[in-house]
Amino acid sequence: MAQKVAVLGTGKIGEALLSGMIRGGWAPADLLVTARRPERAAQLRERYGVEAVTNAEAAEAADTLILTVKPQDMGSLLAELAPHVPADRLVISGAAGIPTAFFEERLAAGTPVVRVMTNTPALVDEAMSVISAGTHATGDHLRRAEEIFAGVGKTLRVPETQQDAATALSGSGPAYFYFLVEAMTDAGILLGLPRDKAHDLIVQAAIGAAVMLRDSGEHPVKLRENVTSPAGTTINAIRELENHGVRAALLAALEAARDRSRELASGNG
Repeated sequence: MAQKVAVLGTGKIGEALLSGMIRGGWAPADLLVTARRPERAAQLRERYGVEAVTNAEAAEAADTLILTVKPQDMGSLLAELAPHVPADRLVISGAAGIPTAFFEERLAAGTPVVRVMTNTPALVDEAMSVISAGTHATGDHLRRAEEIFAGVGKTLRVPETQQDAATALSGSGPAYFYFLVEAMTDAGILLGLPRDKAHDLIVQAAIGAAVMLRDSGEHPVKLRENVTSPAGTTINAIRELENHGVRAALLAALEAARDRSRELASGNG
């Protein structure tokens, strides 16, 4: 019998998951959605042919519940769901910084919980989704989560103790690259290029570099050395990056993101 999956609080990431599952072969009849606003629910129903229900109805009807509300709204959602979620439901959390224990304490004893940190490239099917098991989640539960999130990109299993580091690297990671592209675009303008041309040059360079990193199997140091000829332009630029402490700044920035994720997990938001 087909598994029913419900996406609760279907915002941008929730909708990306929904569309990815449908493209991956899930039948709309096996998918449920909930949304805070009736007009949003109607939009999802019309766009994907899925049934829009209440949170309580989703909890009672679906085999897997994917909770995609904002972290600050998760407590109230769980209070609403708790009377309706049997212990055999799989609960998947997509909320940054909230440990599986938070869910296990508020739901029926033995409820399997899987924690997933995905990122915004889910909107273009290039997400990196990091998956961790709670106390009661089995290998089958992890495989079910992977099947769902594989529709919008790659998945990786890690122990939950590594989720804060994964959030710093991957969850927040796209923002660092956007920041770098923004700075390099400004540099292109400083060097005399129009903004649109500078943008196009840098974006394609970033795409090309990312594909080479993914597909070549080479270490990034090796790929960088291939571009860096003796006494050339690249080595002069890299010298300035090192002089300005860019590497150290990145290490400090990711540690700060990791620490903030820990603070959110401990409730010090």
